[in-house]
Amino acid sequence: MIQLNQVTFSRTDGSTQRRIIDDLSITIGDGQQVALVGDSGSGKTTLLNLLAGLLVPTQGEIIVNDNLISHFNDNRLALYRRTIGVIFQHYQLLESLTVADNISFQVRLNGFIVERSQLDSLALRLGIVDKLDVLPNQLSGGEQQRVGIARAIINRPKVILADEPTGNLDSERSQEVVDLLQMLCSESNINLVMVTHSQRLAKQFQTQLRLKNGKLYD
Repeated sequence: MIQLNQVTFSRTDGSTQRRIIDDLSITIGDGQQVALVGDSGSGKTTLLNLLAGLLVPTQGEIIVNDNLISHFNDNRLALYRRTIGVIFQHYQLLESLTVADNISFQVRLNGFIVERSQLDSLALRLGIVDKLDVLPNQLSGGEQQRVGIARAIINRPKVILADEPTGNLDSERSQEVVDLLQMLCSESNINLVMVTHSQRLAKQFQTQLRLKNGKLYD
């Protein structure tokens, strides 16, 4: 479960303090899938970064799976970030590593073992099992984003945060990526919070949260 209780996040521009997130309260139930929509500058990515523990709220509380992450110190935030999955618009793959190593890199960095059979099984579901031993520059955009999904889900997180994961894909590939992501999250009861500009994709989600000037609106 994800809870935001009267969360505000402000930035100071010169002598002016600007509220990017303004007194936001949200509850997202276990396994719930949420689309975050809104114009550029509405606060979507800032909200995602707050949930990821990359930003600390100016006011209010953020609770993720009973963890009061808004009060965590840097060490506890680093440990928390190991328990969530993050998917980026620009893939953020390591060009010198194979697809298999990109998927398992963070898990191994955290001291855990990823069996090849586990990689093969997940890659098969995502349609990239024949790409595991190639480098990212040999992949299409859609294939690279599937690698990003595999990397986010390989450690079985309870929460996945996706920041416009289809932003660099055409309509057909966007649909494929979101369908796969939603299916995998549903099967494992994973909370999915996805930022998107696409109203068509947002309508596939159980819940749509619309942001404007850091506030929710209908």
